[in-house]
Parts: sequence; C-alpha cells; structure tokens
Amino acid sequence: MTTNEKTPFKKEFDYAAEDFIHFIQVEKGLSKNTILSYGNDLESYGMYMDQVERIQGLSNIMRIHIIGYLKYLKERDLTARTMARQLATIRSFHQFLIREVDGMKDDPSLLIEIPKAPKVLPKVLSLAEVEALLEVSDSSEFGLRDKAMLELLYATGMRVSELLSLNLSDVNLTMGFVRCLGKGSKERIIPLGKIAINSIEQYLKMARIKLMGKKQNDALFLNHHGNRMSRQGFWKNLKKQAEKANIQHELTPHTLRHSFATHLLENGADLRSVQEMLGHADISTTQIYTHVTKNRLKDVYKEFHPRA
Repeated sequence: MTTNEKTPFKKEFDYAAEDFIHFIQVEKGLSKNTILSYGNDLESYGMYMDQVERIQGLSNIMRIHIIGYLKYLKERDLTARTMARQLATIRSFHQFLIREVDGMKDDPSLLIEIPKAPKVLPKVLSLAEVEALLEVSDSSEFGLRDKAMLELLYATGMRVSELLSLNLSDVNLTMGFVRCLGKGSKERIIPLGKIAINSIEQYLKMARIKLMGKKQNDALFLNHHGNRMSRQGFWKNLKKQAEKANIQHELTPHTLRHSFATHLLENGADLRSVQEMLGHADISTTQIYTHVTKNRLKDVYKEFHPRA
C-alpha cells in the first residue's frame, strides 16, 4: 500500500473527523490554534487505529484500543498534560459520532481515567527578596507609580490584569480596601495594609497628576502618555525592578501573587480566607500553597537541625 492510499477505515475516519472539526469551528467558535490542536490529535489517533490496531470501522473502536493508544503516547514520552488533552479530543470526537452517525451508540472513551499532570509548585520570593523589590523604586513619578503597583500586588495577591483594570473609584484608602473584578466578572473586596495605602497615597498626590497631564482618565495606574498602564509596560518595568533588586531567578507578576498567598499561610492565615482574597472558585486551587509551605519548612529543618 502506498502512502497516498487509504484504507476504508481511514477514509471513514477522516470524513468523520472533517465533519467534527467543521462542527466545533462553527458551533463553539474556538481559536485557530485550538482547532489546529484538535486536528493534529485526531490525525494521530486515526493513524494509530488504522495502522496499529487495524480497526475496520469507527463502530469497532473499543475502550481497550484507546487505552492502547494512550500507552503508545506514553512510550513516546509525551507528558501527562498532552495525553490528557488528547483524551479530551477523543472524547469530544466520540460524543460527536454518537450524535451524528447512525448506529453509533456507545462512547468507548467514557470510562477511561484522564492522565493526571504532576502538580508544579509555584515559585515564590523570600521575604528578603520581597523587601528588596519593594524598596528599589526612586522618588520620580514613575518610581512612585511602580512602587504603588508592586505594593498593591503584594498586599492583595491580585492578578496583573485585575491590577491594571482598577479605576480610582475601586480603591477606598480611608476604609482600607480595594474592589476587584476577577474571572467571570466576580467582585471581591480585599483589605489593604498601611504600607500599601501609604504608597498609593504618595502616588496619587505626587505622581498621577503629572502622568495624566491634560487628559481625563479614570484608570488608577497611568503610563507616560496619560493612558491606562498596559500589561507589556508593567512587565517591562517589573524586569527592571528585579534587576535593580538583584533577584537572580525569573520573576513574573504571578510570582507576587504566589508569594502573597504563601507568606500569609506561613504566618498562620486560614486557607478559606486566602481562597477568598485570591478569588479562587475552588479551594483545591488554593491548597497548592500548603504544599509550598511544607516544602519550605522541610528546607528550614534540613538547614538548621543538627541531626537533619
């Protein structure tokens, strides 16, 4: 058989896969990259079923064949995350076949457990690194703005997108809180500490009016054009701040969010309160920080216990 020839199964599979891709393009409005991933996953799946399992028809695919495919992927050192994505594609495809193809009644992927990706513990700053980062800004309008942003991030654990979307009306310095709109437009109120309040006050009194110039803008943090600060601008400034603070490892805005949560838990905060401040819908998302604190305790024990 030449490479250009297709078996009856492969023709049937490719026809169904083409219909499936068209369906998710039209009905779900997914991005081009996501559509491309679906297509690549199905191409790999179809080739395996055709050339390895020698399947005769779509209705002949069984659970054992899909498990064999996952083992095939694992032997090629694909990550658990990639395998989980492949299985999700396969499930969506078979559910589509049940709805659209006569005679297709069962989903062979239904009872297969999704491979679990290993949890990657978030990187956090030490207290000394946080102090160094928050103290490197100068007294210029840009320095006051950058310090206020970093103090606010570390004081609240907000995402950088949430920080940059803040308006003046979202911050109540008298009462000591900030109103934040998180994922799904869910509102949460986060308390502010004295240092963060002082930094924001300094920025508002001495810097923001200079940055705004003659423009009128409700955004809390402004760039040098008097417009709302962008993500790119924030990342660029954060990199400069990290270099000044002599922080050697990679630093992202999310590192401050991770550090906020970890340092709170290390100092006795309860998990539910941290969950609420971070805006996590599920407490299991917040629980990863308990693993971080345990690891740090182990490091301290090994370093300082005489018989460790």
